[in-house]
Amino acid sequence: MTAVDTGRRHRAFWADARFLLGILLIVASVAGVWFVVSAARQTVPVFVAARTIVSGEVVSAEDVRVEEVALGALEGAYLDPASWEGSLEEGVVATRTIASDELVPRSAVESADAVRTTTVVLRSSVDVPAAVEAGSVVEVWAAPLVEPGTYDVPRILVADATVASVTRDDSMIGGGAAALEIVIPRADVAVVLEAMSDESALSVVPAVGGSR
Repeated sequence: MTAVDTGRRHRAFWADARFLLGILLIVASVAGVWFVVSAARQTVPVFVAARTIVSGEVVSAEDVRVEEVALGALEGAYLDPASWEGSLEEGVVATRTIASDELVPRSAVESADAVRTTTVVLRSSVDVPAAVEAGSVVEVWAAPLVEPGTYDVPRILVADATVASVTRDDSMIGGGAAALEIVIPRADVAVVLEAMSDESALSVVPAVGGSR
């Protein structure tokens, strides 16, 4: 009887251990789910673009609004009022096009002092496609003037420019041409101004991809 009783006690002990282990696993699983759900429900205030902001534009407080968003692990990747409201007053510049209603990434802006782009206004000698609008990425081509009415072979003047605004002229006088405000690297300013001053025929065409 003694040997039998001892065996029963050992089996009861291991059964209890497995039972307790099962309880602990269930508790851990429930706690993990609660933590994930709780983290997903936590929101933080971030800046959202109130309109389309193109590369090279100064971003002001009027260009953004504050929304509560659940970011989870991405918290800190976007502009928030606590750390960036003062910077907006001092002036930050978009380094790429930020679509309307898009969360504003920290990587999409930089201080005005560090910006390496500027804007110029030029008139395209031919009309630009309807798809070209604010935020579009375009190429600027130039055909040097040889003599009145005669132009040399066109060449790419700026391979990567961003359109800030487009004004199309469909009147007879305008000839269907368009005036564009474009954002270009500062390194390309000299060649663009030179082409404009020597009356080269400038043309704006969509770049591969067409937008940022």
